[in-house]
This record gives sequence, structure tokens and C-alpha cells, in this order.
Amino acid sequence: MAKELVIVESPTKARTVGRFLGKKYIVMASMGHVRDLPSSKLGVEVDDGFKPTYVIPAGKKKVIKEFKAALKDAKTVYLATDPDREGEAISWHLLQAANLKDQLVRRVVFHEITPAAIKEAFDHPRELDLDLVNAQQARRILDRLLGYQLSPLLWSKVGSGLSAGRVQSVALRIIVERARSIRDFVAVEYWSIDATLAKQGSRAKSAVFKASLHSRKGEKKKLTISNETEASGIVGDLAGATYDITEVRRKETKSRPAGPFTTSTLQQEAGRKLRFPVRKTMMIAQQLYEGVGVGAEGEVGLITYMRTDSTNMSESAIQEARQYIGQRYGKEYVPKTSRIYKTKAKAAQEAHEAIRPTSASRDPETIKSHLTSDQYRLYDLIWKRMVACQMADAVYDSTSADIEAPGRSATTYVFRATGSVLKFPGYRAVYIEGRDAGEEQDPARAPLPVLNQGDTLDLQELNPDQHFTQPPPHYTEASLVKSLEELGIGRPSTYAPTISTIQDRNYVRKNGHLEPTQLGEIVNDLLVQNFADLVDPGFTAQMEENLDEVAQGNRGWDTVLTEFYGPFQAALAAAQSIPRISIPSDEICETCGKPMEIKSGRYGRFLACTGYPECKTTRPYLIRVGVDCPKCGGDLVERRSRKTKALFYGCANYPTCTFAANQKPIPEPCPECEGLLIMAGRNGVKCTNCAFKAPLAEVQTSEEEPEPAAVEA
Repeated sequence: MAKELVIVESPTKARTVGRFLGKKYIVMASMGHVRDLPSSKLGVEVDDGFKPTYVIPAGKKKVIKEFKAALKDAKTVYLATDPDREGEAISWHLLQAANLKDQLVRRVVFHEITPAAIKEAFDHPRELDLDLVNAQQARRILDRLLGYQLSPLLWSKVGSGLSAGRVQSVALRIIVERARSIRDFVAVEYWSIDATLAKQGSRAKSAVFKASLHSRKGEKKKLTISNETEASGIVGDLAGATYDITEVRRKETKSRPAGPFTTSTLQQEAGRKLRFPVRKTMMIAQQLYEGVGVGAEGEVGLITYMRTDSTNMSESAIQEARQYIGQRYGKEYVPKTSRIYKTKAKAAQEAHEAIRPTSASRDPETIKSHLTSDQYRLYDLIWKRMVACQMADAVYDSTSADIEAPGRSATTYVFRATGSVLKFPGYRAVYIEGRDAGEEQDPARAPLPVLNQGDTLDLQELNPDQHFTQPPPHYTEASLVKSLEELGIGRPSTYAPTISTIQDRNYVRKNGHLEPTQLGEIVNDLLVQNFADLVDPGFTAQMEENLDEVAQGNRGWDTVLTEFYGPFQAALAAAQSIPRISIPSDEICETCGKPMEIKSGRYGRFLACTGYPECKTTRPYLIRVGVDCPKCGGDLVERRSRKTKALFYGCANYPTCTFAANQKPIPEPCPECEGLLIMAGRNGVKCTNCAFKAPLAEVQTSEEEPEPAAVEA
């Protein structure tokens, strides 16, 4: 009996979809792309309209063979790959590789793996969208042209093993420029003056509050105090002053919940709240989307498709969430009308949905026992964000008071006190959005006592305080994703591989935040000086818009490639004449006494004598952390696991000494046993020799970390 054949990407997705479709269908997995450009050559006929030459990788020939065998008994082939350009291209390549007849083929698209969504998709199949396929082909060919022609330039001018890319090189530039702005930042001194005040005659603790010096009476602009002399002058002028409330403002303020997750906002929030790297977030989200066994339900997709830049949600999902909120939290937590969130991205695919749970009634706690710890934490985040986005506003009672204090001179100073009380939690009963460093934090503030115009206050303390302006924070993975999205660089599917690539190439080091390496800065400077357009955020964003126009059928993909290739070739030819760039080190060759430079080879970076070819001395290049090995006294250096590439810290005298630690050591010894202290979490430390644990600030005495340097292994 003939059966219907369904093709998806992964075995997990195949099992989940197959369970919903029943025995009438055979569901197979393509294991991703079945064709690609050849790895051994360019594979693009530049002079023939950028015609690509695709090959079937050796590992996929078995997949195609099994697929062709299954076709013999198949009445219809349903291509059910992911609902994006990449998924459309996978289906198209599968057709080409297997030589299928078009009349046998139907394309089905669903954004969640649930019985209702799959039934809807199979009830309304469509043809393949060749515009989406062409947009993916254009992106793939563009990246191949760039990578296969620009990377060899980096090999010849800097070192082997390097790469450049349309998105990765712009991401590197953003990180380098931020790091340099931090290094070049000149702090500016300024002072503040706070008054600790209390309602006159009251000794109650609740009657005490703080007010900050805001301005001089009659002046609208905020008072700027530049140095200690100015601050001391104001404090002296206020000696013996009275403090009277001249104005009190009370109002009700509201706070609106953040919208449901897109790929970008999920990666950012998982980074802030769960400390998940971007790649880990996407890996776990993929598992939740494709299907997880949840007891009697069997394998079921727990979230909608995780590569999306849309904040749309289906009406049925919204109504289910509103019903759940009313039952769980009460009618007052359900707003009068459904919340609709507008997508910020210009080219967002509005047919897609935001990342949300496939059922709001599937509470994280009810399925916790069926999930791994990481799966539960990410699902809990997605579920709470989606439920909260359909809840009522949080309501605050906010108070602001102006307090005048006449000085000994003719100047009257105005102090300002603000406070707020959460009156109704609304969405905050479920979820509060995280914030990046430097962003305004939670709107809730310490409440003020009941204050009235005309009240006279008692001064308890007048406290001048010195401050310095701060540089912008280093990028984290989360804040980099946010910047890339705001600049229109890349798409949801590119954020994770981009950040992984610049770390794998050793352009960027991750140490709580992202910092460019010396190699990263050298590569960035070479690209900026010789390929200014290529690594310009505006140019890259425009290229994304061009690809979107191809996807919409408004532009030819070969036209986009032609417009790019001419200027790129001219810049590439001009760059051939630049001299080779040497990466200096602080090391001296033990053979001839000449300086050594850092080179990149097949197995990573190494030190080589600048006297080559007369002197051929080389040795491994390692990064020391400025801490001695507790076992042998050697240097502790950064190392990476051969299998997982995970960063750890080991002794430079390996294999003689095998000491290793998974967390970064710090220079300060344990205050209890003089043992080695290592980081524990983001701001804590623990001893490797005893049970001591403490916040980092309690033990850190050095002003800054030691400068990384090369050492001999």
C-alpha cells in the first residue's frame, strides 16, 4: 500500500511529527542540507552569472539513497523542513539531488510541532517558493566568494587559519571599536551632594529619607559640581540652613510588559538571566521545538520555531494565555483588550510567530521532571515571557518632592527626593525583564514618607560624594546580539554562528565579556583599511535588505552578486600589495636572541623567531593568567579541551605537572589557607584547597588584571 513520504531535517523532529501523522505517513530526516558548494574549490562560475556547482557530501549519499528507495512506494512527497529560507533551500536541494517529479511534491510549513499546527499545514500545502531559495543561494554564494577569496589574503598577510566574513568581520569591528573607546576613555570628575532628612520632630526610621542636590533656585538646568573645592563651598554655604518642602508631586505611573521573544531577545535574556552563551541557547531551543517526551503526552514540541524576528502571536495562543491568566491570577490581571506587539525589524517575516510555548496551559512546573535542568530553565523563561506579555500593566504610586535650602550667600539650593511604591504588580507577578549594564534598572524605588508642601525638615547629614564618568561597558554576547539587530546586521539564524566563529578564530576572548585579542585587532585593522565598505555596518545592513528583496521577488539574486563583486575584486587586487603584518610578542628566542613573533598554523598559534630562515626556532604560544601553579610553581595558562574546545586553566609544565582548574584563577591567595582562589560564578571566589568562599570584592586587592603574555610550554 502506497504511503505518503514526509521529509524533515532531524531524527527528533521526525519522531515527533511522525507520531502526530500516524501510520499512513513515513517520516524521514535529511540531516540538514544534502547538497552544498564543494569544499575543495570556489564552486561558483563568476563569468557565467555566478552559476553555482553543488555536490552531495560523502556523508549525505546514504541519505539520498534511502530517500530514493522510499520514493518507490510514495504517493506524495511532503517537504516539511523549517519555515525559513534555509528550510526552503534544504527542500529544493533535496528535489534536485533525488530528481523528483514536481507533481509528486508538496511543501508544508508549520511554526510549531503540535497536532493542530501539523494538520493545518497538511490541509493547505503549497509549492516551493523559489524566491526564498534564491535568497538563500545568493547569501551562500556571497559568503563563498568573500570567504574563499579574502581568507587567503589574511593567510598571506597575517597567518594561516584565519577567516573573514560578511557578518563576522562587522561584529569583530564593533567589538574592537568598543574596546578602544574604553581604553581611550578619559574619566571626568564630578561630585554629588545628598541630604539625609527627616520629618521635623519625628524619630521614626520610616520618616528618614534622602534627597539629592538638583539645582539652584531659578535655574532649570541641573547643577554641575566639578571638583571637591566646589562641593566643599556648597556644603559650607549650607551650614545652618533650613530645609522646607516647596512642592510635592504625586501621580500614578504604569509599566508595560515586554513583548514575546524573538531570536535576538531570547538570546539576550538567556544571556542576562541564565548566563547561557548564544550557541547554547539556540541548541536547547532547538530541542524544545523539535520535541521532548513529557510523560503520557509523549514527544511534543514545547515551543514555536526559534529562528524568527517577528513578535506576532496567533489569536488562539493569545486567547489561551488570557484564559490561563484569569484562572490562575484573577480577572484584574487580564487587560481589557489583547496586547499586540509591533515588530521593530524592517524585514521581519510577519507570517512567522514569536517564540512562545505551544500551550500556555503547559506550566513549566508540571513538566519539570521530564526536562533537563537547562531545558527547564529556558522553557520557564519563554513561558513566563509569553504569559506576562498578555497581562495587565504594573501600577506604581510615585512621589517627587522639591526641597529648598537657603545658603548663607544669596543662593537658595533645590534638593529633590523621589520614591515609588508598587501598587499593583500586574505582569510583574510572573516576569521582570533583565537589563544590560548601563541601562535604567527597575522603576520601583524606595518609598518616601508622607510629605506635604510647607513641611520643615530636620537635616541629619549632608554628604558630598566624588564620582567619575564611566566608559561604555564591554560587549557581552547578549549586548552584541542586541547591537547587531539594531544595526540590521545578520538575521536570526546568523547570530550564534557569528559569535562562535570570532571566538574560534581567536579574534575575541570571552572573559565574562567579549574582548578583542591582539590578533583580532590586527585582522580588523587590515580589513578596515583595505575593505572599508565590506566591514561598514551600514553597507552590511544594506546587503541584508537586498537579500530580503530577493526573497520577496523584487530583485534578481544575480544582480545583487554583480553589484557586490566588482568593487570587491578591485579592493582585493589593491590589497595584494600590502606588506605582511608581523604580530610581535614579548618573548626572546633562546637560540639567537632575536624577538619572537606570533604566527598561526594548522594546529593553532605558535611563537617563531623573527630571524627565520636563518633561525628556525619555534615554541608553543600560551596565555598566562598571572598566577603560579599551586603544585609546582609554574605559570598557569589558558588551555582548551581537544574535544569540546572549552576553556580551562592548566600548568605550563604539562605533562610533568597535570594541575588544571575549570574556572579562572585570581592572583590573591586564600585568606584562610594561602591556597589558590578561582572564580565561582560571576562575582564570587572559592578556594581549591579548603572550603573558603566569598565575594570577589572581599579578597581582590590588585587594581587590574595582569596583561596576557606568551610563555614557553
